[in-house]
Amino acid sequence: MNTFRWWRGILLAFFLLAIIRVFLPLPFSNEIIIFSIYVMGCSFLLGRVGFISFGQPAYLATGAYATAFYLFYFGANPFIGILIGVVAGLVMSLIVGPLFVRLRSDYFALVNLALAVIFYYTMQKVLAPITQGDNGLWFLANMTSTPIIDITRPKEFFTFAFLAALAIWALFKYLNDTLYGACALASKVNEDKVQFLGYSNFKIRFFGFIVANVTTAFAGSLYAIYLGFVSPEITSAHRCADPVVVTILGGVGTLYGPLVGAIAFTGMKDLIAGLIGNWELFIGFLLVFIMLAGEKGIWGSLEPQLKKVFSGKRV
Repeated sequence: MNTFRWWRGILLAFFLLAIIRVFLPLPFSNEIIIFSIYVMGCSFLLGRVGFISFGQPAYLATGAYATAFYLFYFGANPFIGILIGVVAGLVMSLIVGPLFVRLRSDYFALVNLALAVIFYYTMQKVLAPITQGDNGLWFLANMTSTPIIDITRPKEFFTFAFLAALAIWALFKYLNDTLYGACALASKVNEDKVQFLGYSNFKIRFFGFIVANVTTAFAGSLYAIYLGFVSPEITSAHRCADPVVVTILGGVGTLYGPLVGAIAFTGMKDLIAGLIGNWELFIGFLLVFIMLAGEKGIWGSLEPQLKKVFSGKRV
């Protein structure tokens, strides 16, 4: 029964991802898929580990710039570029993770924000001869087509990103259902009891930190491949709250929340920005309304009703 529910969840995620491509333009669909992967890492970090991070753009930029450096200076295979971006995200997480995860949640949020600011000015000023500063690195013409699935083409890129998003969703679904997922939630609620049972709070949080930020770095690599361009703007301070906002908007700790939140956030940004410049104001009002309505986010509010519908009960 549990196995059936597990696969039913994957099929629902597959349906939600597929419907994006059917009813929405390709550029919009690609943006949503990449952004949902970006938010998955933040959602896991906040929902399971209990850490709110305003520094996710730093890890996003780590993957994006690692991929960009390879494609601009060394090679032309986008798959190798993505692999290098993921490895860079892993190395970054291994370096800063042992220091950051020992901090309280509020200090964790601030130190990650500081890391994003440091990363921004490093790429914009300190390493300007390498990163081209605000002009950025343009490498779209450098990439060569790849066999089986050519991710230099938007349609085939969507297929690759689609399958990657589904695999990452399945990974987080699996982690949530394992002993680790239970320990992560317990560590979030009561550290002393977890330690009393013989588990290490540090190891639990460190592993969650690595998984979340490697996912974020992977999203950065996808951005680099899709746009063929990377600039310091990807890690600017005014974008640091975006993944946190979308996580809350979709539903903290929910598996479908990142996708639903990404659709709502990107949709409102693209639609409202065409009418009014200050589109963030509408996001703010919606966020306040959702928090006052129950603090569950869009998917968290809809999930109980959908369960009743699919179980055959009347709502």
